[in-house]
Amino acid sequence: MPASLATALKHKPSNTTGKGLGRAHEILQAARTVLAAEGYAGLSMRRVAGEVGISLSNVQHYYQSKDALLEAVLLYTMDVFQAKIDEISAAMQSESPIDRFLSTVDMFLDEITDPVTHAIFFEIWALASRNDFASKLMDKMMARERKTIFHLIRGLAPALSDDDTMQRAVLIVAQVEGLMLFRLDRQARPAEFMQVRASVRKALTALATEP
Repeated sequence: MPASLATALKHKPSNTTGKGLGRAHEILQAARTVLAAEGYAGLSMRRVAGEVGISLSNVQHYYQSKDALLEAVLLYTMDVFQAKIDEISAAMQSESPIDRFLSTVDMFLDEITDPVTHAIFFEIWALASRNDFASKLMDKMMARERKTIFHLIRGLAPALSDDDTMQRAVLIVAQVEGLMLFRLDRQARPAEFMQVRASVRKALTALATEP
C-alpha cells in the first residue's frame, strides 16, 4: 500500500480491500485535480464525489473530512516526488556524478512545470502560512530535496565541507523552487523551456562545483 494511502486510511474503522484501495486512490486523483484547478477554497468532498461519480458518503468512508483528504493529497504529492528522486538514483548508479546531478535537476524542472503539480505546490506554499500540517509537510519536502542535492554535490565536489555543501544544496533547491514563479510552460513554449533549462543546468553546476 502506498505510504500516502496507508496514512490517510489509518483511522478508517474497517479494513480496506484491494478494490477499496483502488477507489481510495481514484478519489485521491480527483481531489488533486480539483485542488489544482480550484485551490483549497474550491476543494470539497461533494465536488470530489461528483468528479469520481460516487456518493458523498462513499468519499467519507475513505476520507472522513476535507482536512483528511487534503492531508492525503499532500502526502501523495510528496510520495510521488520522492519516488522519482529514488528512481533516478537507482537507475543511474553507474553513471557519472555530473550526469546524476543534471538528471535530478531536469526532473525537478519537469515537476515544477507540470500544470497539476505546479498548481498543487503553489497551494501547499499558500497553505503552509496558515495550516500547521501543510507547513510541516513543506519543511519535510524541502529537507528531502536538500538531502538529495547534498549527496549529489558531495559526489561532484568531495573536498567541500559539510556546512558548505549543505549551504549550496539549500541555494540550489531555493533556485529551482523559485522558478515556479516564472510559470514556465514546456508544452506551449518548448523552445523557451529548453533555453531556461540550459541556463539552469549551467548555473547550478557552477554553484555545486566551483570553489
